[in-house]
Amino acid sequence: MIHADQITGLILAGGRAQRMGGIDKGLIPFHGKPLIELAIARLQSQVDSIIINANRNITKYAAYGYPVIMDETPDFSGPLAGFSVGLQVCKTPYLLTSPCDSPLLPIDLASQLASEMESGDYQLVYASSKEPDGKVWAQPVFCLMRSNLQESLEAFLQKGDLKIDRWFKELRSSTVVFDDAQAFANVNTPEELKTLEEASV
Repeated sequence: MIHADQITGLILAGGRAQRMGGIDKGLIPFHGKPLIELAIARLQSQVDSIIINANRNITKYAAYGYPVIMDETPDFSGPLAGFSVGLQVCKTPYLLTSPCDSPLLPIDLASQLASEMESGDYQLVYASSKEPDGKVWAQPVFCLMRSNLQESLEAFLQKGDLKIDRWFKELRSSTVVFDDAQAFANVNTPEELKTLEEASV
């Protein structure tokens, strides 16, 4: 059994948020609380410790009492850059990743992904969501990975590739389909923020 004390949680808050007008998404209020606070609250009980990956407003993020790590590349190269620095500092056998802008993320995310990982000796298991119409969408930034994947990821990034799903294809990976699509709803625009707030009262 993979237990919470074997998992480090990595919250990805390093993006540019261009569709939000460049505002740092983790600090945007959702029902009156910054999105980063909600992400921490949902992850806390699922993991042993939390790391925040951010590239600006470091002091504000550090105020939550968790280590804040920056991408090694200064060009906002996406989630894989966050995964990379997360793996470098991860001291547990597993790393669970989640973006800062999905305030309703599943509180059983770690346990579901861990159960799948154990069932097939996978290196990485990511979440997928099922929409009301039956369509299934990959949610690759929500994933549980073994913390020994640093070399594999570095080699992949050195090729200049930043596509998350292409890296997954190089690994023994699997997915877990969650029925609640709204749990993975993320906030990219002010309109999406308002809609999600209204839907989750």
